[in-house]
Amino acid sequence: MSPTLTNKQVILTSYPEGLPTACTFAIREVPVPSLKDEEVLIQTLFLSVDPYMRLRMYHSPIYREPFNLNDPLTGGIVGRVIDSKHPNFRVGDIILGHLDWALYNVAKGEHIEKIDPSRAPISTALGVLGMTGMTAYFGMLEIGQPQAGETVVVSGAAGAVGMVAGQIAKIRGCRVIGIAGSQEKIDYLTKYLGFDVGINYKQPNLFEELSRACPKGVDIYYDNVGGNVTDQVMKLINWHARIVLSGQISMYNLHEPDTGPRHFRTLITKSALARGFIVWEDYKRRYPEGIQQMSEWLMQGKIKYAENIVEGLENAPKAFLGLFSGENLGKQIVKISD
Repeated sequence: MSPTLTNKQVILTSYPEGLPTACTFAIREVPVPSLKDEEVLIQTLFLSVDPYMRLRMYHSPIYREPFNLNDPLTGGIVGRVIDSKHPNFRVGDIILGHLDWALYNVAKGEHIEKIDPSRAPISTALGVLGMTGMTAYFGMLEIGQPQAGETVVVSGAAGAVGMVAGQIAKIRGCRVIGIAGSQEKIDYLTKYLGFDVGINYKQPNLFEELSRACPKGVDIYYDNVGGNVTDQVMKLINWHARIVLSGQISMYNLHEPDTGPRHFRTLITKSALARGFIVWEDYKRRYPEGIQQMSEWLMQGKIKYAENIVEGLENAPKAFLGLFSGENLGKQIVKISD
């Protein structure tokens, strides 16, 4: 590889207070370092844009260690090996890794894994067959434990995790209500994915709509959003309900903690379970099981997915900000190269 190859990286310039802006990020050009033994040079094809990254944009740890200022952001990357000094990786291999938001990455072989491009489009390794799909799979099946005939409510249902979680509940024979932020998304959930009811959380009578949609109450609540949406759903939970705490995107940009209603009394009086989880910490060893089942469901047409693909590394910050305005339907991905 030419020693003059120039890299571009997306770096974090400041820790934002409230919603990040375009000024929170910058593009930096740096040379690509020479390969050492056991390393490979990777050209980025797709990068993943995920809400949890906002929780790493603080001075102190909240979720994982914070991003360092003036260093590249990191996240899920699908790329192609273009040079290798590792015996297990050859030029042309397609890989998955947690790497820099950059045109190129130099990585040790132990930090990446090969993916099979014949199984499904390679972008799915960042979505339905990747971390977001596994979040839906293990959150719904291990914590939610859906039973046929139960009522399941999913917030953020038109997002990458929510739409898959709802479909898994349908496979298990549940009645599924999806909460989303536009009529277009509600139509997608009900007409294309098979959700029984879709509800727009922006309408003023949210609780009344939820009550009509859930006349027998709520047995499982798969929560991707938090805030007022969760406050309204919690009023309807049944005895022995299960609340799956997958995300709280409505509160990630709050400068001060949101007190809101406190739900512990409801959990007691309903003998209900609420459990949060971090999928790569709690279920990483079981990913092969989840990916195998999700792949079968995809081939059988039981699971469908959507990807919102933004083009160009320079547009990665814009794609990230779009998560918080609800512009994406399904998995938010940035395409870097063909």
